[in-house]
Amino acid sequence: MGAQLRVYKRRIRSVTATKKITKAMEMIAASRIVKAQRQVAASTPYATELTRAVTAVATGSTTKHALTTEVESPVRAAVLLITSDRGLAGGYSSNAIKAADQLTERLRGEGKEVDSYIVGRKGVSYYGFRERKIAESWTGFTDNPTYADAKKVAAPLIEAVQRDTAEGGVDELHIVFTEFVSMLTQTPVQNRLLPLSLEQAAEESGTKGEILPLFDFEPSAEDVLDALLPRYVESRIYNALLQAAASKHAATRRAMKSATDNAGDLIKSLSRLANAARQAEITQEISEIVGGASALADATAGSEK
Repeated sequence: MGAQLRVYKRRIRSVTATKKITKAMEMIAASRIVKAQRQVAASTPYATELTRAVTAVATGSTTKHALTTEVESPVRAAVLLITSDRGLAGGYSSNAIKAADQLTERLRGEGKEVDSYIVGRKGVSYYGFRERKIAESWTGFTDNPTYADAKKVAAPLIEAVQRDTAEGGVDELHIVFTEFVSMLTQTPVQNRLLPLSLEQAAEESGTKGEILPLFDFEPSAEDVLDALLPRYVESRIYNALLQAAASKHAATRRAMKSATDNAGDLIKSLSRLANAARQAEITQEISEIVGGASALADATAGSEK
């Protein structure tokens, strides 16, 4: 019985140590969420104004450009998937990967070839294990992305959009990331970045139903769109990276809180079992003492006769 009690005590110490770790990770994730939310809020106005500018150029000119013009028969699309570099975040990365798989299947069903671009070690590992081709990947900054990281990711995508499909270019650019809705809700979303739908642009920039002024473009509308293209893609990718980072921290906080609560419940259960084992051990010792005393009394009574 003593051996069983030692096993329970050892497990209680182990679970208690794990509980301290998960609680610390929960607090760290909670502190990072606030910073990520501030960065998302700070990046949104810039992206909104860029979208407004693109909308103004597209509605005020007849220029055909990769930023705003639909290709009649698109044959190739690029999909940028944003996952996490680390685990311990519940189904955060797996949900984003599932959304990307659904998008890829839909695009292939439309007769388009798909080039996959991956951010985060989880996505890279998933595609590598299944021997899927990756056009390009980036890792190491998903927890705290910067605008420089967004530019690094955007560069090959912009180049692919500007190339002809016969030379490996793409007609469409899609992005899959996890949108931060609240501390409890994070939703994987699929957005088409290019070509930009005017209706979508008007909705994002808040100009839907608004009559835009007429502009004169210098040196030309095409040159303006050429200048806006990289900035638009970079700002959208940066905002998506920030949204994904906030979502990842929220998912980590939720997973670590669940782990901490489960550890507490397990400690209570093990404590009850340890107490029961201790009581059984004491009861057995008392029974042995009483039995020994009774046997000694019987032996003494027999010898006196």
